[in-house]
Amino acid sequence: MMKQAIFLLWLGSALPAAVPVWAQEQSETRVWVQIEARPTEAEADERARAYAEVFPDVAGYRLSSGWYAIVLGPYGTDVARLRLQDLLAAGMIPRDSFIADGRAFREPFLAPGELPPAPDAEALAVPGPEMLPEDEPLDAPPALEAAPAPLPDETPAEARRSEALLIASERQELQAALQWFGFYGAAIDGAFGPGTRASMAAWQEAEGAEATGILTARQRAELLDRYGRAQAELGLETVTEDEAGIRITLPTALVGFDRYDPPFVHYAPKDGSGVQVMLISEPGDRGALYGLYDILQTLEVVPPEGTRSRTETGFTIEGRSADLASYTHVELAGGLLKGYMLVWHPGDDERMARVLTAMQSSFRPFGDRALDPGMVEMTEEQRRGMLAGLEVRKPRQSRSGIFVDPKGAVLTTAEAVAGCGRVTIDREHEATVVATDTALGMALLRPVHPMAPRVTASFRSTEARLGSPVAVAGYPYGEALPAPTLTFGALDALTGLDGEADLRRLRLASRPGDAGGPVLDGSGAVLGMLVAPETGERRLPDEVSFALAPAALTARLSEAGIEPRRAEGSGALAPEDLVRLGDGMTALVSCWD
Repeated sequence: MMKQAIFLLWLGSALPAAVPVWAQEQSETRVWVQIEARPTEAEADERARAYAEVFPDVAGYRLSSGWYAIVLGPYGTDVARLRLQDLLAAGMIPRDSFIADGRAFREPFLAPGELPPAPDAEALAVPGPEMLPEDEPLDAPPALEAAPAPLPDETPAEARRSEALLIASERQELQAALQWFGFYGAAIDGAFGPGTRASMAAWQEAEGAEATGILTARQRAELLDRYGRAQAELGLETVTEDEAGIRITLPTALVGFDRYDPPFVHYAPKDGSGVQVMLISEPGDRGALYGLYDILQTLEVVPPEGTRSRTETGFTIEGRSADLASYTHVELAGGLLKGYMLVWHPGDDERMARVLTAMQSSFRPFGDRALDPGMVEMTEEQRRGMLAGLEVRKPRQSRSGIFVDPKGAVLTTAEAVAGCGRVTIDREHEATVVATDTALGMALLRPVHPMAPRVTASFRSTEARLGSPVAVAGYPYGEALPAPTLTFGALDALTGLDGEADLRRLRLASRPGDAGGPVLDGSGAVLGMLVAPETGERRLPDEVSFALAPAALTARLSEAGIEPRRAEGSGALAPEDLVRLGDGMTALVSCWD
């Protein structure tokens, strides 16, 4: 109310105080602020009456086009410019108002000081000055053309007149309150257009009041009081994080500052709230943005299910599981990556939706600095991964596989994908199991989106000589190494220990992660797929391994619609060429809960 009183004093005193100046400057150009134009004099006269309830210097002129202009003034050029800026900022005149030089004005239909007798309150219940989109008609919405029945504390005309005195920040606060309670979903801009009117009417209807679309002073006070109390319960406060260069509203009743772990500022749960907030701040370019997008999705606090979107200047990640929900937003501007993450329990969705709305609308990066990576001590591994203090989501197990077609189909062991909630190839490519053979212990995977492996396997069509050298390409340590390794050995037998024709026995020390990898001969042809080590009571020497024979593999691939490539005879490859071949055709297969 104090702001309104000051504004009324300005309206009442600014113009009279300026009159002597205008009188002394007869040579100064005289201009007007044109706020509306109507096709008929009757319409223009009606609108002018409404504006004259607020502005003391309303005038009207017929235009050379035949329309009728409603204007404020006249003023000197500088005064008019300031007047236009102030009234637009306060949201008291349409956004398409402009300074007119008067050359298009003809005879007046209303001059300052010549306002006809004021109509009764019923006639005044027409839309006052509003900031409407340029493509929207300036006429009142149909629901507002007829005056509704008076409300207990204010008539609609009185409500509109008191509303017109609200400054921009007060209008924005009303929109924010309506948004908080789920009635408004557009921009917080202080423009009371059709969208805001509809949200006001919806709030009134929910409160059992007549849905006029114009909040009375009492209704505005009640709405803002509830909004303030709801915010107080969550402790919503604007936090300025100077080290990170981020200003944002946070629920300080639910989280409190914990620590810096660049690129994160951690806010930990308070009093068992289960809510976490992380501000994100680091220098970087588009490549760093894309890398951060991939890295964040490996965190435990970012469940794999949920909507993802990424552009060249930012990304948003929504994650949701039965026990965890999170929302992450990051923007790239001026060589800096800045954003935030909110984590909560799905049972708290309703409250967190309001918190998230507050965070989204208030997030403001500022300055030309980001968190200094050297501000806290970290290991090189943490610094490279940018995951200090966060638990990385890990697969239940990882095995190896063989790329068998140009679109990325992978052959692996059945054990590698048994009971998995989801399967990935090479860490980031989602895959589905399209065929399994439990008797042989093999499975065929296809990536959800086609891949382009560097090498596809070529299978040997003749038996290898006993004792010939072989090599297994695989991931013996799972996710720990970025690329497969080769383990060398020899072919010991053309059957299993019990005479199984589909097995080949190798003299080679392997690890569980190698299972599913290709067994290569000296020319790089695949003479088998390594199977998982036996886990029963029988203990074999460490250097005894087994592989499925190529004939069994190719038969199953053909049944699945994949035509296997046949190796062409060639001489032995140099060790470095064999390594490159094995690296290109070997896939990392990960099983996730």
